[in-house]
Amino acid sequence: MAKKKTFTKKIIISILLLIIIVGGIGGYWAYNSIYQSNVNLGEKKSKIIYIPTDSDFNDVMRILSEENILKDKASFEWTCEKKKYKNTVKPGKYRVLAKMSNNELINILRAGLQEKIELNFNGLKTKQQLVARLAKRIEADSADLALAMEDNGYLEQYGFNQDNVQAMFIPDTYEFYWNTSVDQFFEKMAEEYKKYWTEDKKKKAKGIGLSQSEVAILASIVQAEQCCDNEEKKVIAGLYLNRIEKGMKLQSDPTVIFAIGDFTIQRVYSNQLKFDSPYNTYVVYGLPLGPIGFPAKTSMDAVLEHDENDFIYMCAKSTLNGKHNFSKTFNQHEIYAAEYRKALKEKGIH
Repeated sequence: MAKKKTFTKKIIISILLLIIIVGGIGGYWAYNSIYQSNVNLGEKKSKIIYIPTDSDFNDVMRILSEENILKDKASFEWTCEKKKYKNTVKPGKYRVLAKMSNNELINILRAGLQEKIELNFNGLKTKQQLVARLAKRIEADSADLALAMEDNGYLEQYGFNQDNVQAMFIPDTYEFYWNTSVDQFFEKMAEEYKKYWTEDKKKKAKGIGLSQSEVAILASIVQAEQCCDNEEKKVIAGLYLNRIEKGMKLQSDPTVIFAIGDFTIQRVYSNQLKFDSPYNTYVVYGLPLGPIGFPAKTSMDAVLEHDENDFIYMCAKSTLNGKHNFSKTFNQHEIYAAEYRKALKEKGIH
């Protein structure tokens, strides 16, 4: 009987030891699955992954597999199950760091801790160019963006139409999430537009007899004439306001180039001045139909804080340094224009 009890005791002890060992092994595996590095990026320190809107967990696994990020898919899936990530997938742009554990990677994905992107409109002229840049930076479909830019019904809610909508996008560096939708993009831009147009600026626009969109249109012309010198921008703005007040055509060469749509043109010729377009200020009186670019805040400010002068004419300086000569009379303007044409000829610019 004693021997039987001893044998039973040994069996129980053996079973307990086996349970402890198995439990220990299981615990060790679980610990490793959660906390040990499971990301292998080779020599890279980090890698960007994109999880599109409406993705599910299977899509996430496919993306991680295609990018060859996980060392052990099974441990990742097991940890996702334990951390309840499988049903809480969030879209976005995520940065995966080398040697991340499953726990660290899942925490980022589950919380939607995506990286922001920076977006600016510098150097852009047209809505089409803006759409092309946006399509490279955010998830929103380029076709949907293009349609929104031309949809008066959609734009009406923001106070714009397809002709003047460029006035809504004031160049600056803005932060977005990659999975920004068309609506979210427009909402953000509308918000930034309102921030610029303070009550003081609205008062100044009213004082010169221009709407907010008209300020942007004139500012786009000023900017096309003078990209960099903010003080000269104010002089140019004053000159164009003088022409508007006198009922004269603005006769701005950049509006001709915009109307033609060839931004490689270096010199506008007389036959091009007749190009039929509501943007060509050699053809139409007053301001063109809409902006001929995306005017920066400094250009908008130049219009609102324009120089009070009597100038009617302007011509690029013969030094070809980007600056201009200004004139009150046509005769003086012709003298400057002759000097400029001579300088272009000497430079071989035709």
